[in-house]
Amino acid sequence: MFRITIPNSWEGLQSFNFLCRLSFFYIIINAVYALWGSLVTETITCNRSGLENIAGYLKNIAAAFGITADTDGDNITVSGDSSLDIHRAQSVIKALLDSGETEEISPFMVDYLIVLARSGKIDEFMEVRNDVFYITPTGNKITARTLGQKFYIDALERYPLVLASGPAGCGKTFLGVACAVKALKSRQVSRIILTRPAIEAGERLGFLPGDIEEKVDPYMRPIYDALQLLLGRDGFDRYYEKGIIEVSPLAFMRGRNLDDSFVLLDEAQNTTPEQMKMFLTRLGINCKACVAGDFTQVDLPKGGVSGLKDAIKVLKNVPDIAIVEMDNSDIVRNALVKRIVEAYDKREGGRVLNEE
Repeated sequence: MFRITIPNSWEGLQSFNFLCRLSFFYIIINAVYALWGSLVTETITCNRSGLENIAGYLKNIAAAFGITADTDGDNITVSGDSSLDIHRAQSVIKALLDSGETEEISPFMVDYLIVLARSGKIDEFMEVRNDVFYITPTGNKITARTLGQKFYIDALERYPLVLASGPAGCGKTFLGVACAVKALKSRQVSRIILTRPAIEAGERLGFLPGDIEEKVDPYMRPIYDALQLLLGRDGFDRYYEKGIIEVSPLAFMRGRNLDDSFVLLDEAQNTTPEQMKMFLTRLGINCKACVAGDFTQVDLPKGGVSGLKDAIKVLKNVPDIAIVEMDNSDIVRNALVKRIVEAYDKREGGRVLNEE
């Protein structure tokens, strides 16, 4: 046990005061030394062009992980008091340097790599990011841009039926159409059937001019656009005229037997459970099916049950059926779209809490 004796003489009191000040400064110096000693610093060496590609994003990376990132010649120095955050920032920077050698760095790529680094999945993504899924007639390479998209593509290739959900802009329709085109081109199937339920986002198709094909044509435009990109305009017209590619409303599926086909049911969140059951029981021999929808954009009458949500619940334990759920991190359309979706999700979450 320590015992402090306070002197009763003036000289002794002055000496005691000096010792107290000395001890205080000693404590401060040790604290600063300890703080400085805990600072983690790592250096990443890169070439000049690589540094120029990512220099504009270093501030975003530093802010995301609460570290500092500085450049010195061809080196990038990252510093912080958390070795985990330093490691995560390093992994993002190295991934960007690798990616910048073959493609242009985008804000989406930076944001997505930050998300992956926080979940420890950045190495997994970098291993598959260059896997080319399909090459268009103009030479464009179609690849998965997120792990969610990669899982979706793998499921479409391995399973006869895939039920997929995810927000707008995560590639559900485009990648589903791409898988259908790839299956057709590789002769796995002899035709493609693309369909949507005839429920519109607050509008009525019946008031549009023309016959049923002319009414439906604008509604199917996103699918037409994807097909023309994947096959070329001439290729799409040729397949469409021969009936190899068919695009029609879901109501036209009743009573049919879909053999040797790749079938895509898009906007499936707008089906009823009865419509979904009708569609799924149309699947025939050598038939692959993709059912995709977005639960945040349901246009069914208030109180109506989504056929897609119902099917996921009913079929979740059935063999040979894959269920894929993508989230906001898989949105690749536009960085603004992701922020818009998150804002609406936040409002809807608050509304649920208020109702409870």
